[in-house]
Amino acid sequence: MSCRADWADLKSRAMPLLRLLLLFLLMRRGDSVCRLQGSVQPPELAQDGDLVIGGIFSFHITLSSPSFNFREFKFAQTVIFAVNEINTNPDLLPNVKLGYKIYDNCGTLDILRAALALLSGLKEEISDDICTKTEAVQAILGHSGSRPTIAFAQVVGRFHMPVISHFATCACLSNRKEYPTFFRTIPSDYYQSRALAKLVRHFGWTWIGALAVDNEYGLNGITAFIQVAQEYGVCIEYSETFSSSDPPDSLQRIIEIIKHATSKVIMAFVSHREINVLSTELYKQNITGLQWVGSDAWITDYSLTDSEGHSLLVGSLGFTVSTTKIPGLEEHLRQLHHSQFPDSQFVRDFWEEVFDCALNDTANTQRKPCSGFENLQNVQSQLTDVSELRFTNNVYKSVYAVAHALDNLIKCEEGKGPFSNGSCADTKHIQSWQVLQYLNTVNFTTEEGERVYFDSNGDSPAKYELVNLQMTNKGTMEGVTVGIYDASLPENDQFIMNNIPVFRGKGLTEVPVSVCSESCLPGTRKVHQQGKPVCCYNCIPCPAGEISNLTDCMKCPPEYCSNKQRDACIPKEIEFLAYDEILGTLLALFSLLGVFLTMITTLIFYGHRETPLVRANNSELSFLLLFSLTLCFLCSLTFIGRPSEWSCMLRHTAFGITFVLCISCVLGKTLVVLLAFRATLPGSNVMKWFGPAQQRLTVVGFTLIQVLICILWLIIKPPFPFKNMKHYQEKIILECALGSPVGFWVVLGYIGLLAVLCYVLAFLARKLPDNFNEAKFITFSLLIFCTVWITFIPAYVSSPGKFTVAVEIFAILASSYGLLFCIFLPKCYIILLKPEQNTKKHIMGKTSNNDICY
Repeated sequence: MSCRADWADLKSRAMPLLRLLLLFLLMRRGDSVCRLQGSVQPPELAQDGDLVIGGIFSFHITLSSPSFNFREFKFAQTVIFAVNEINTNPDLLPNVKLGYKIYDNCGTLDILRAALALLSGLKEEISDDICTKTEAVQAILGHSGSRPTIAFAQVVGRFHMPVISHFATCACLSNRKEYPTFFRTIPSDYYQSRALAKLVRHFGWTWIGALAVDNEYGLNGITAFIQVAQEYGVCIEYSETFSSSDPPDSLQRIIEIIKHATSKVIMAFVSHREINVLSTELYKQNITGLQWVGSDAWITDYSLTDSEGHSLLVGSLGFTVSTTKIPGLEEHLRQLHHSQFPDSQFVRDFWEEVFDCALNDTANTQRKPCSGFENLQNVQSQLTDVSELRFTNNVYKSVYAVAHALDNLIKCEEGKGPFSNGSCADTKHIQSWQVLQYLNTVNFTTEEGERVYFDSNGDSPAKYELVNLQMTNKGTMEGVTVGIYDASLPENDQFIMNNIPVFRGKGLTEVPVSVCSESCLPGTRKVHQQGKPVCCYNCIPCPAGEISNLTDCMKCPPEYCSNKQRDACIPKEIEFLAYDEILGTLLALFSLLGVFLTMITTLIFYGHRETPLVRANNSELSFLLLFSLTLCFLCSLTFIGRPSEWSCMLRHTAFGITFVLCISCVLGKTLVVLLAFRATLPGSNVMKWFGPAQQRLTVVGFTLIQVLICILWLIIKPPFPFKNMKHYQEKIILECALGSPVGFWVVLGYIGLLAVLCYVLAFLARKLPDNFNEAKFITFSLLIFCTVWITFIPAYVSSPGKFTVAVEIFAILASSYGLLFCIFLPKCYIILLKPEQNTKKHIMGKTSNNDICY
């Protein structure tokens, strides 16, 4: 039979047990007797006292097994040791002798029966004058299990009896409405679950399995753990419950799940019984390579070494309460003798088992009789081992908590008490609810410096040690402390690892890995696998312009781009038409060449300014046209180099004004040609209305209009340097934004309008009878000019980056060279190579003997 009975069985058999609480007063003449109906179960260990503390432990692993649970018996002996220590302490409960009643019960039903016996505190018959004297205890210590504690704490709580557990960690017991009298000197599983979740996250285990014992302890613990773990990004591959008392097929189902699972870490919220059964079966089926994370119910249990598969548990991690020293406890345990407890069957069985002898009052004839000189001074036993007092210390603190509550109750000063009108309790008739009141306010410090108090839910401060199960030289497993967890500290400081190797017991040099999907490499991002938890994903490369930040891709800042590996943002290449690159150098050379050729042409014309050819072509407008062409060649240089605020404003306005000046000169020359030949007709005096002064005013007037347009453009919304980051993802194009596109197209449109007008006039004059008709060359030059700028518009709009500027420079240079070559190259050719044609007679031909223009 297991130490836990089914809850349904408990309900069906609980009613007869409640009869133990009924008192019947049989009134007989001359005799008053209190009788308890039913049998009374005697305590295993007992000592009378003025005030009595009760205790419930399970000295046997199972009811039907003779195997001993030495840890539970050590708990009981710790109660006795603490009571004796308090009785000799003059400062704590002076003149009051503490007693104890300790029950050894296994199974929820029997544990409940023991609790009710402690609550009633009655012998079978009391022959007092009145039935008021009972032997009810002031508080009940125990049990070690959450499920039995839940069962009897609810019952005795209705009678205001305090219950203090040293090992029942179920978070459900913090519910003050359900368990109003429950206290514990061990932290709630709420904190343990959070600590375990932080532990799993610390080692990067995002893909784990979860097992729990099928009772309130396991279900509450694993539920809280899963909830917190998922908040930390941990995924649960499977979550199963089972019990050591389940049929074999239930255990095999769990084994199959573990065998076929891909997770390598298992969180086990179970007791030592379940982990022993599970590890044994895993060992038989040779299922290894698992990393166990355990709850405090089994992680430091001595019985783990007894399991056949205990080697699989080496390297396990888990949280447990802090260890400490209890001075004098070892001496007390070694002084134990069976004669001290003559009524205890367990002590007799224990004595015979340890010394392999038979006591006189037993029927064991297979062993030699005990000599009576046996003692535990030199015996190595789990009972006398005090090297790791974790939960034992909790028992010790529980006894002292009750003692301090009783001491405060007895030393209460009238008028300063916790009850109505500041009253104190009647020390001759102390009630359990009064002890409960004082337990709520207990606050003391042990000799080892540990502070003991209970919060509003009856819980103790949450502080754990992280232990790692490692094999000792003796072949046993030892819990080595490798870290701490203190819930009272700030969130980021609660979990601290010590500089101690953690996994050396498993023969590992690195932390075990348990993930559903490997971490994505730098430059890739996660894509969730449909139908699977969030920890399962595929990795795909980040798009251009983005880098990975371990979980997803993030865009680089606007002025940065991603490298080829997509793991870092690097500054974007800055692009503009520079002088030191081939394209910029070539364009600059062509600009300077144009200036040089224009200057040469100017020198030629200036040197031959008195010749008929130069004079016939309106020398003043020719020199002004050469000057404007020089400016056109030079203004193209403003488009090369790093754009600045001044260069952006200068390049567009200078271009617009110089080209209008140039076209105005060409227009003036065209008008002169047309009007000059019309002036040769009889009776015509047109030339006197379009003399040199009018020609200058025409050029100045047309140019001033462009100047006004440019001034308005600069005032309203001028061009400005701009970083174009949209055209290329990997480049920043430094360019001059137009500011006002309307201003740019008005400037360009005005140039086009003058060019078209000039072209039309030149086209009309192309067939004038003359040996050298300048209108023809003007027509060709303007045809080139218009063709260049008509093709410029689509090329300008569609060219990317610095090529936009290059196209604009090319248009300026091409149109400037067209005007220079078509208008001035033929003249230079005649001046330099055909001087015989540079005569008035040859220029006038046979149509007229008059000069054309001077």
